[in-house]
Amino acid sequence: MTSIQLYTLSTCVYCKRLKKYLKDNGYEFGYIDVDTLSGREREEALLKVMELNPSISFPTAVINGVVIMGHDIEKIEKALRL
Repeated sequence: MTSIQLYTLSTCVYCKRLKKYLKDNGYEFGYIDVDTLSGREREEALLKVMELNPSISFPTAVINGVVIMGHDIEKIEKALRL
């Protein structure tokens, strides 16, 4: 089973493209639109993104344990084992 977790921004074009790509290809995934959170939830999400991706860029994806920064289809497909 494929495990996919995304950390995104609701207004980010690349984040939207990644979600669409995964959805169009039949993948189930979890995501957090960090900019829609507030208070402690937002702080915790940003700390998690910083832990995974010190540059804190979006989207940050964790696919089968592999961290991928940005909308890099080649790396995403490799992590998905396509």
